[in-house]
Amino acid sequence: MREVDVAIIGAGPSGLYAAYYAGFRGLSVAVVDALPEPGGQIAAMYPEKMIYDIAGFPVIKGRDLVANLVAQAATASPEYLLGVRAERLEYQDGRPVLGLGGGERLHCGAVIVTGGLGSFTPRPLPAAVGFAGTGLVYFVPQPAALAGRDVLIVGGGDSAFDWAAALAPLARSVTLVHRRERFRAHAASVARVHELPVRIVVNAEVTKLHGDTVVTGADVAVRGGTAETLPVDAVIAALGFTADLGPLADWGLHLDRRHIVVDSAMATNLPRVYAAGDITEYPGKVRLIATGFGEAATAVNNAAVAIDPAAHLFPGHSSDGT
Repeated sequence: MREVDVAIIGAGPSGLYAAYYAGFRGLSVAVVDALPEPGGQIAAMYPEKMIYDIAGFPVIKGRDLVANLVAQAATASPEYLLGVRAERLEYQDGRPVLGLGGGERLHCGAVIVTGGLGSFTPRPLPAAVGFAGTGLVYFVPQPAALAGRDVLIVGGGDSAFDWAAALAPLARSVTLVHRRERFRAHAASVARVHELPVRIVVNAEVTKLHGDTVVTGADVAVRGGTAETLPVDAVIAALGFTADLGPLADWGLHLDRRHIVVDSAMATNLPRVYAAGDITEYPGKVRLIATGFGEAATAVNNAAVAIDPAAHLFPGHSSDGT
C-alpha cells in the first residue's frame, strides 16, 4: 500500500504542471500514466511539432516543452508510475484509493485527472485496407527519418499542416491531400504551408496504395476531375484520433461525452476528485495547453484545502520567497 497527498492521472503538460504546483504547495505527488514516458500525447506523437501558443515562448518544440515541464516538476520530487493504468476508484475513510494495474493500491488525499483525451487510436486510412507493406504512419516522432523521401500527407487539420511545414525543408517532395476545399487547421498554419514548396490537392481522396513490402505510390482521385498515381515512399495519415476514457468511464464521474464535467474549482462530482486540461468540460471551455496550466493550479489549490481545511486556497506567489 502506498500513500500520497495528490495522485495525478496523466503525465501530459497539465499533469506535469500540476505535479510542480502540488510540490509548491508542499504536497507529496505521484503521477500515473499508461504511457511509458512523461509528456502525454505530445511526447508520444508530436515531439518535433512546433508549438506557438505557450506564454513566454514565441515558439517551442514539443520535445523541449516536455523536457522543461519535467525539469520544473522535478522540484516536487514526484513519484512516476509509468506504464501503469489507474483502473478503479474506491474510498476508505472518505479518502480516495486508486486501484492500479497489477493490483497495487494507492491511497490519496486527492486525485487530479489530467488525462488529456484519454487513450487515443488513430483513425485508419480507408485506402490502406489490405495494404501489408511499410511506409504508412499516423504520426512522425522523428521527421529526420523522412529526409530525402517523397512524402504524401492525408488530412486537413493542424497535424497535417504542422508535418507539412516540418518536412518541407527535409523531404524530396511533400504533397498534402484533403477531401475538402476548406481546412480544419489554424489559418496561420495554412498560410505558412502555402508559402512552402508543398503541393496541396483539395477535393481529393487517396483511393489506393501501391507496393508489396513498402509503399511506392498512391492513387489520388480529384472529385469531378482526373485521377493520378503519385510516386511516394512515405504516407502520413493525419486523419485524427478516436479517444477512449478507458476505466475512468466506469468511476461514476459526470461525463459530457468523453469529457469530465467540472465546476469553477475544477472539482468533479466525486469527493476529492478534480480534473484539469483537455479532458475537462464546463461552459466556455477552451482546449489549449495554456488553459490547462491554469486549471492545474486551480485544481491543486482546491485539493490542498480538501486535504487540509486549515490551508489557504491561495498560497501566495512563487516569487514571494516561499
